[in-house]
Amino acid sequence: MAHQIIQPEGWAPAKGYANGVLAQDGTLYVGGQIGWNGAQVFEHHDFIGQMEQALRNIVAIVEAAGGAVTDITRLTWYVTDKKDYLARQREVGEVYRRVLGRHFPAMTMVVVAGLIEDEALVEIEATAVIAGADV
Repeated sequence: MAHQIIQPEGWAPAKGYANGVLAQDGTLYVGGQIGWNGAQVFEHHDFIGQMEQALRNIVAIVEAAGGAVTDITRLTWYVTDKKDYLARQREVGEVYRRVLGRHFPAMTMVVVAGLIEDEALVEIEATAVIAGADV
């Protein structure tokens, strides 16, 4: 099956993984995005800031594949601090709506002991289905 690697323009190259893989059937698999920017630099050191950046990264990959936020069908969240996440639900909702609007795909939230990047507090992976994708 043919597929295309998706890398937003201007982003630092992914090393040992792909940020996105678009399959021939239009399914886009977005690798786990953390709270660093396209240059792989953390601008935020708190959960909310990193969450917003991770969601913006997902949107950038979906758009680079020719899709839109509404094409996202699944999000899987990995968080390192359950208490911080639960204590900041209002802010989580505000940021989520600012980035993804009122689009709510299937979601899973998993609490993990840690992430590969020591500074990362959240990692989010996504799946999208992009109609008319030309791979």
